[in-house]
Amino acid sequence: MMLDDLKEALAFLQTRVARPPAMGIVLGSGLGGLATQLEGDRVEVSSQSIPHYPRSTVAGHSGSLVFGTLSGVPVVLQAGRVHLYEGYSPQEVVFPVRLMALLGVRRFLLTNACGGITGSLEPGDLVLLRDHINLTGRNPLCGQEALELGPRFIDMTTPYDPELRKVAQAVAAEHGIVLHEGVYAALLGPSYETPSEVRMCGLLGADLVGMSTVPEVIALRQMQREVIAISCVTNKAAGTSPLPLSHEEVVETGRQVQSRLTALVRDLVRRIASL
Repeated sequence: MMLDDLKEALAFLQTRVARPPAMGIVLGSGLGGLATQLEGDRVEVSSQSIPHYPRSTVAGHSGSLVFGTLSGVPVVLQAGRVHLYEGYSPQEVVFPVRLMALLGVRRFLLTNACGGITGSLEPGDLVLLRDHINLTGRNPLCGQEALELGPRFIDMTTPYDPELRKVAQAVAAEHGIVLHEGVYAALLGPSYETPSEVRMCGLLGADLVGMSTVPEVIALRQMQREVIAISCVTNKAAGTSPLPLSHEEVVETGRQVQSRLTALVRDLVRRIASL
């Protein structure tokens, strides 16, 4: 049973982590460099050693939970997200964030690499999510109900916390970073979207398109955790640019934007912890 697996993984981590983290951060494709920025006593636990923990099979996702402090705040980073397109179930995809929540994390920052649909968005832009559209056809709350994790039927009116979004915008302004806001459409992948699929997403109101984040947000909202998410536009979505899409481009653009994102996340973590 999923809940039993989570409890076994939790017991394993509790023997290795002395200080409960206050914030959880999920790192998207090409954004894993933030894990090297942790201060103090840094503890990295490989996904291979954690019972029942799914292992990433994607380039740019290392596969570990990294504990330490960032701007003086105890945090845990998920370096190596897993995706539905790797063959994992929705419940397996959200296993890491559920595990972090059970460790005591109340607030989460999720990052991802995505394609830009809205014409004003360019590769390298950062976008704060205000909403999403789940087009994967999957939901981690399906299946056997686990009331210890929260109710099955949850309100998703505000999936991304409005107050934390205000803080993120204030911090970005202080750094002179333009932080757009937008709606993220999640598709199953792993093939990139066709131009017609991108047009469909745009007609539905999406500014961005990607293959992650939404399952984790649903699971965390079930557990009544506060969530914000920042997308890095790594490419123009299909049909909005004459250039072909590639995973190498996604990872490289993610690396190029790391310095800006790291500066933003450092101060954002400190500011959120003071609330």
